[in-house]
Amino acid sequence: MSQNYEVKVAEAINSLKELVGAKALKVTLAFSHQNEDAVAISLAKRAGIDFDLFTLETHKLFPESLAYQKEIEAFFGVAIKSFNASDEAIKTLETKVGEYGIYDDINLRKECCHVRKLIPLAQALKGYDGWISGIRIAQSITRSDTKLVEFDGKFELLKFNPLTYFSDEEVDRYMAEFAIPQNGLYAKGFKSIGCQPCTRAIKEGEDIRAGRWWWENPEHKECGLHLHQKD
Repeated sequence: MSQNYEVKVAEAINSLKELVGAKALKVTLAFSHQNEDAVAISLAKRAGIDFDLFTLETHKLFPESLAYQKEIEAFFGVAIKSFNASDEAIKTLETKVGEYGIYDDINLRKECCHVRKLIPLAQALKGYDGWISGIRIAQSITRSDTKLVEFDGKFELLKFNPLTYFSDEEVDRYMAEFAIPQNGLYAKGFKSIGCQPCTRAIKEGEDIRAGRWWWENPEHKECGLHLHQKD
């Protein structure tokens, strides 16, 4: 792992060129309305690879995130395809979970994530050789073993994580260097952005993902999208 920012950027771009472009893999990039995703789009475009873009419409997103999606599409000249669970599945979920069930029972919270995110994700990844994410080791304890390229056993395809070794400061530096627009929630104290019921602004000194599922233990704070096989 290189410590130099410029080297990390070069390695990220080269990894996409060599692992995706040279093998002509069909890949799609996950956009979750955060800085990391915008950086990943930039890196993929600089790598010169062909890729699609998708997002998961959970019907619980912040208005700022929906506006940001349009801003990113315009900035990069790309189209981001939305995937969502069926109306019937959402109705069944809401009847079972209610308005506050996710705060009282971790299993209900995970079921909500499963219906709103994992089922649509399976649809979004269908027909692809791999997908690109913006996850990083520095984000949380649950992502400490992230690698530049992994095999995603859940969906049986490759997963590319070009930002694996980027620090928080390096993500910010890249965003500023290329004048990439940010989700308006960052200016309101949000450092990790998801669905409205499960995301809050953080306080000074808190971990960047402290605002996600803040009522749960740190080792449980994942929705299931980025869980991967242990060696």
